[in-house]
Amino acid sequence: MKLLIVRHGDPDYEHDTLTEKGWREAEYLSEELAKNDASAYYVSPLGRAKDTASCTLKKVKREAVVCEWLREFNPRIWRPDVNDHKMIVWDWLPQDWMKEDRFFEENGWYDVKPLQEGEVKKEYDWVIGQFDTLVKTHGYARDGRFYRAERANNDTLVFFCHFGLECVLLSHLLNVSPMVLWHGLCAAPSSVTTVVTEERRKGIACFRMTSFADTTHLYLH
Repeated sequence: MKLLIVRHGDPDYEHDTLTEKGWREAEYLSEELAKNDASAYYVSPLGRAKDTASCTLKKVKREAVVCEWLREFNPRIWRPDVNDHKMIVWDWLPQDWMKEDRFFEENGWYDVKPLQEGEVKKEYDWVIGQFDTLVKTHGYARDGRFYRAERANNDTLVFFCHFGLECVLLSHLLNVSPMVLWHGLCAAPSSVTTVVTEERRKGIACFRMTSFADTTHLYLH
């Protein structure tokens, strides 16, 4: 199975849509995504993701399932260096968060006080739980750190979402701390990340990322 995780085009955050540049990006993106024989399309409920998806969906004459859990991942926390308002969980200065070794641990990143107070793990578990429920309907059931291929297939699933949320999904699929991905990766607007199952032992599947934040569609133009 192949997953295409798409970040929305250049955003107009004030109006929750795309800028003029963003609409061009979405159109160029659609020319490439339309070449895929996707089994299903899923989209965040936020306007900038829906608008990005609309160009592709129009070309392939399909509809996308709107998933609330694909919205941007934005639990708010009290960041150590900011005292007057809460900050989004994945916006920290490196010299602050890197002091805490637990942030680098797959099963320890959420035990730090600011994240506990912001109930970040609760939101994270909800997202990955919804994701695993969906993936199971396509034949792959989570079992510890890997998936059981109950119905192995070559389906392609396309997700139109957001950078913070994308890193949550990747952290789950690759079994790493999302803090490392939030701060170590950068996905440009309209970029595409590809993750595929590797099934070297019959019935057992692990996901491998074959490309991250690909913007070939922009270079082609």
